[in-house]
Amino acid sequence: MGMTMTQKILAHAAGLPEVKAGQLIMADLDLVLGNDITSPVAIHELEKMKVEGVFNKDKIALVPDHFVPNKDIKSAEHCKCVREFARKNEITNYFEVGQMGIEHALLPEKGLTVPGDVIIGADSHTCTYGALGAFSTGVGSTDMAAGMATGQAWFKVPSAIRFNIVGKPAKHISGKDLILHIIGMIGVDGALYRSMEFTGEGIRHLTMDDRFTIANMAIEAGGKNGIFPVDEITEEYLKEHATRPYTVYEADPDAEYDETIEIDLSTLRPTVSFPHLPENTHTIDQIHAEGDIKIDQVVIGSCTNGRIQDMREAAEILKGRKVAPGVRLIVIPATQSVYLQSMEEGLLRTFIEAGGVVSTPTCGPCLGGYMGVLAQGERCVSTTNRNFVGRMGHVDSEIYLASPAVAAASAITGQISCPEDL
Repeated sequence: MGMTMTQKILAHAAGLPEVKAGQLIMADLDLVLGNDITSPVAIHELEKMKVEGVFNKDKIALVPDHFVPNKDIKSAEHCKCVREFARKNEITNYFEVGQMGIEHALLPEKGLTVPGDVIIGADSHTCTYGALGAFSTGVGSTDMAAGMATGQAWFKVPSAIRFNIVGKPAKHISGKDLILHIIGMIGVDGALYRSMEFTGEGIRHLTMDDRFTIANMAIEAGGKNGIFPVDEITEEYLKEHATRPYTVYEADPDAEYDETIEIDLSTLRPTVSFPHLPENTHTIDQIHAEGDIKIDQVVIGSCTNGRIQDMREAAEILKGRKVAPGVRLIVIPATQSVYLQSMEEGLLRTFIEAGGVVSTPTCGPCLGGYMGVLAQGERCVSTTNRNFVGRMGHVDSEIYLASPAVAAASAITGQISCPEDL
């Protein structure tokens, strides 16, 4: 029996001719990632292990992004720990304020993730890089420490679900709508420890930013990783951002999948995930039928939807309009590059003239960190990835996950809406 994309990448990294689902392997790593929350724990574990140095200073990326610029003394101490470790070990890819961005948007932009890579990160949304045809997955801080020390990690080879994407999406239907639709179909554990492999002619209608969004949220369906084939769209992105060589892997024609699910993009409608799980999805038509849902805040940003396509989509809808009275609009470009490009294209002016505020790149409100924490009883439409109880602040607040288009339209009307409602 043949191998899936993920299985081929893992077999190569393990130095094996083939692997099978369920097999335990030790694989070489191309990149180990940590942030300001998870890295200090890993660094302290390295100290306990009495490990001197790291396996390869060029294959570790440290990105303070969750509470940066520092929110308080505790976050400042965390970042100081990471900064000192990076200096001591001469870590090549350490990104300080001024160069940093949200890690999962920053690393592909910097060309640090390419097809065929095996990447671990002490952050659950490390699965983002599957958009480029890499195997990437989140791990705990102890595994990150072991990875930094040895350049290896163990894995149980995952089985796979194939998502065959067909059709062409309507205007304002994005990768966020697709992944929310999928999570609504299969549930938050529907792909538990399985690879979510996306195929089909419909993929050519998904931009790289769409693909990053979809792979980013594979974990919200329980997936071990999400992965896309490398095509012309991927190659164009890599020409712009990456310089090092890479290997393209393709699934064998006789690769074994647990199941195949076909999704027609032309049938998708704007989709929103209601509190308090990403699987609790409703289409805009269902929402209108159920009655208006008034909101207090809108957040457009995060590692899921803070890229330039997201900024442009939101600005197109907000241009010449005003945020509804009583609604707070917070826009967070994911990296300094996205921020600068948004400024040069006049998008930041659009957000500000509409009545929104623009933040420096940070994860911030996504995890209830800062820059938009919710009070009791408040509702937020957010382009982030999780809407668990208390995720963005008070346990009695509510988060509605949506695309940038839905978020921008909702900011204007003051209730959950889509562009066609304007």
